[in-house]
Amino acid sequence: MIRAALLWFLAALPAQAEEIVTGVSQNRIAITADFDGSEILIFGAVKREAPAPEGQMNVIVTVAGPSRPVMVRRKERIFGIWVNRDAVEVDLAPSFYAITTTGPLSEILKDIEDLRHKISIPRAIRSVGAEVNGAEAFTEALIRIRSEADLYKIAETTIDLRADTLFQTSVQLPANLIEGDYTVRTILTRNGDVITLDETIIDVRKVGLERWLYNLAHERPLIYGLLSLTIAIAAGWGASAVFRYIRS
Repeated sequence: MIRAALLWFLAALPAQAEEIVTGVSQNRIAITADFDGSEILIFGAVKREAPAPEGQMNVIVTVAGPSRPVMVRRKERIFGIWVNRDAVEVDLAPSFYAITTTGPLSEILKDIEDLRHKISIPRAIRSVGAEVNGAEAFTEALIRIRSEADLYKIAETTIDLRADTLFQTSVQLPANLIEGDYTVRTILTRNGDVITLDETIIDVRKVGLERWLYNLAHERPLIYGLLSLTIAIAAGWGASAVFRYIRS
């Protein structure tokens, strides 16, 4: 009797009205010696078990690189010389972070939802120490520096959404990527509330000569230093020999 009542109760619960099915153009990126960046195509569809609810639907896509602590320093000019003064360690900051949306982020995402899911660039950065010390300017400086380096970027109203069902967008990854797992989040919002989200991982790894040099530098730093010095001496000697030959 109790089991039958429980089954009836579960059956009466409404199914999740909307879900996101997402795909990416490539799940693995190889960083080679001539790597100059890569473009990721993100596409998907909204799956519904019932007619779409009322309200404006929007899609947000974020691509986040591995997060690491970052030391941010403030420089001051003293007697004509720039020196480091104050410093704050940002607990965790994504090495790369990109946002694309179907509309202005401030209009399609409530602040409480941004706080909960950490979607915007400032919320994606964990800076507890900066907040305690009243040094939010250090976090702002980090965002500014990485934005100028094309590592943090937001492209609003760039997602192509068709019939409130199919969508696609693209994100350009720069050449100066670091290794690790890059998380692609596709977020569905309605009236500013997050309805559902989906995550996909893109594996970014060095291969070939880049991988060999990286391993050598981290596992055999002495050999790597001697090899670098030898290459520098050989390059200098070669350039000198060429100039002597041209002048003769």
